[in-house]
Amino acid sequence: KDAGEPKAAKKEKKPQPAAKELVIVPSMIDLRVGHIVDVEKHPDADSLYVEKIEVNEDEPRTVVSGLVRFIPIEQMKNRDVVLVCNLKPASMRGVKSFAMVLCATSTDGETVEFVEPPKGSKPGDRVYFEGFEDGTPEEQLKPKQKIFETIQPGLFTNDSREAGWYNADKKFHKLLVGGNVCTTATVVNGSLK
Repeated sequence: KDAGEPKAAKKEKKPQPAAKELVIVPSMIDLRVGHIVDVEKHPDADSLYVEKIEVNEDEPRTVVSGLVRFIPIEQMKNRDVVLVCNLKPASMRGVKSFAMVLCATSTDGETVEFVEPPKGSKPGDRVYFEGFEDGTPEEQLKPKQKIFETIQPGLFTNDSREAGWYNADKKFHKLLVGGNVCTTATVVNGSLK
């Protein structure tokens, strides 16, 4: 018997249908303008704030953010921010968080600032990436698909403090609300998360 025969027999098995490959694009992330209406220190964590953020829904979303070290509490209230609204809700030290505030971190890691929507933005306004205006966000990002984790490494501010996403070809897609760009106060070339 030829030693190669068993291998040939194995090759004749019917191929399994390929799983539909998920094409991950930044428009899958549900980004919206939020307005912080209330903020307090987390009762069980010195480094966390608990915010109530208006996004033009029935009631404000509760959001937990690790910003105590970077942003004084008096600079939190009545701020317009960009929220990631379709992450899976997560408990942070016993308080459930229903979104994530998008912030920029300086290259040295010492400065963290809000990504700010353009003037005239209203709570609930859609925030989108240039070139992906027509995309539809997922209702909720599935953790196993790692959609946010795939896009996030490309999220940055440029040297003009404009927020956006660098694709694999290093093309910068600005983060927009109604055609106007989201910015930071001072952080240039900083990562967004």
